[in-house]
Amino acid sequence: MNRKNYAFDKTNFILLAVGMIVVIIGFILMGGSSSTETQFNPDIFSVRRIKVAPVICFIGFASMIYGVMRKPKDNNQIKED
Repeated sequence: MNRKNYAFDKTNFILLAVGMIVVIIGFILMGGSSSTETQFNPDIFSVRRIKVAPVICFIGFASMIYGVMRKPKDNNQIKED
């Protein structure tokens, strides 16, 4: 099988998978109970939901973008004279 025809290599797929897992963790951190019409829940404004989780999601998305943009190394280059 000729591996030169593939746009991604193993490292690209690993970066994409890790990025997706980090994004999922960020969304899980954003989750939690909400306020209702009769009761206010101040936890909706916690640091974890407002600051930490979006930063983690951003890091995950950046990792996925890098995984897509990264050019695989071609170890079998043929030098032409």
